[in-house]
Amino acid sequence: MGMKEYALGYQAKGFSVIPISPISKKPMIKFADKPAMTAEEINQFWTDNPTANIALKTDKFFVIDIDVHGKDNGYESLAKWENLNLITPTLQAITASGGKHIFYFKHQDISMTQMIAFLPGVDIKAHPNNYVLVAPSKTKKGVYRWDKEKSRAGGTMVTASRALVMAIKQEYLKKSKKSELDDIRYQNYSSGKRNRTTELFEMIVLGFGDQGSRNDTLAKFVGSLLSRGVEAEYVMQLSELANNNSTDPLSDIELKRTVESMISKDMRGGGRHW
Repeated sequence: MGMKEYALGYQAKGFSVIPISPISKKPMIKFADKPAMTAEEINQFWTDNPTANIALKTDKFFVIDIDVHGKDNGYESLAKWENLNLITPTLQAITASGGKHIFYFKHQDISMTQMIAFLPGVDIKAHPNNYVLVAPSKTKKGVYRWDKEKSRAGGTMVTASRALVMAIKQEYLKKSKKSELDDIRYQNYSSGKRNRTTELFEMIVLGFGDQGSRNDTLAKFVGSLLSRGVEAEYVMQLSELANNNSTDPLSDIELKRTVESMISKDMRGGGRHW
């Protein structure tokens, strides 16, 4: 079976297929924020480019990407993670470099984002415009293949437990608070350089807090952006970023409803300066 047949097979299962250069590992088409390739488009592309590798867009699923980078051994890091037991059987793959990809479907009501260095040697690939190479793609380092021995029976991908998703978010949030910029933050506190704009920037990274305060925090966040003249389009995008970094994020529907309501109110002249 050729690469075209594999690509068509992934497309038939509902995945967004991206052709990748076998030399540079870069996408051969523009795919960000664009519809998935159709079967007809895939057939034509791989007919013209039969050796193109195959990647899948991480729009419906996320990947725990384990590798060894110098002193950072992802396998050891994950083995020591306190929430290792939450990684339940699912589809797994062995990468060309000998690393590991663990695949989980996303929850529709829980936002996830990219988390580089989630653990030493472990990344979370989850951005809807990101992608991962899949079997039988090959590079100069080797071949991507499905790990039938370690995968769930039948090689099926399962939806991540909510507990796993929240544990990943908590780990990322914990690390974001421990930064090499701590000394600079201390100096800024001492010198009075902090202001509301400072807090807005930090909120994008830290999120909106827990369930009891997130709605009020979101409202203040949106109001502050609007009062500073931020365009409505960017207000929505910044709100999504902050929500993605929240330990207990709002659903996409609730977030959109709240932000759009405040934008409409601001356009009518009823906005409040926070």
